Amino acid sequence: MRTPGGKSSGGKAPRAKSSGAKSSGAKTARAKQSGNGLSARWAAARENAAAGRLERERERERVREERLAATRRPPVRGLLRGVIMLIAFACMVVFATMLAKVTLVPSPASVSLVHANFHPGASIRAYFDQPDWHVTLKEVGGNVLLGLPFGLLLPVLFPKTRGTVRVVVATAFVMLCVETVQGTMVVGRAFDVDDVILNTAGALLGYLLIGWKLGRTVHPRRVHWWHRRGDAVSP
Repeated sequence: MRTPGGKSSGGKAPRAKSSGAKSSGAKTARAKQSGNGLSARWAAARENAAAGRLERERERERVREERLAATRRPPVRGLLRGVIMLIAFACMVVFATMLAKVTLVPSPASVSLVHANFHPGASIRAYFDQPDWHVTLKEVGGNVLLGLPFGLLLPVLFPKTRGTVRVVVATAFVMLCVETVQGTMVVGRAFDVDDVILNTAGALLGYLLIGWKLGRTVHPRRVHWWHRRGDAVSP
């Protein structure tokens, strides 16, 4: 059948089909391109995540190696270590003897002059308030020096006491026992809590100056099992 314009009306259907096929083909191509782009983005994201995990693993391995290197410092071993501990033990014996003579020897002539002090800081203020600085230096400095060997020798002879808090606690406990015996059993002596404070301060000073270094040299830090396991992992 022809239209008034002389064209057949039956030719429109094939053109419509062809147009629809082209449209669906374009949509399919765009969908494929979109899918390919999404896949590429996912692949790039996975690669970035894998690279990030690898970088973090390398950083952890580097930190682990640095820690292991710190624990691999050449320690003092064998005969030299025994000699150092023997010298430290001899020094501790000498120090204990001197401490006993200074604190536990009776002084009958001082019975009327000494009195117990249970108030922290009272004796220290009295030392600084009196005019003779020689007496102040003798009492304050002497008590500080008396505690100094604790900070030097305890970390060497007793590795469990290494650490600022442990040295302070151990020294305070020992000196508290000494002051208690001094105040209850020794004639002419009295308990003074400020002596414990000054002795402990001396031990802390000795530990911070060189005691921690001596303790770590003679008794190096242990390599824990998780460090050993990390060392076995290849970088």
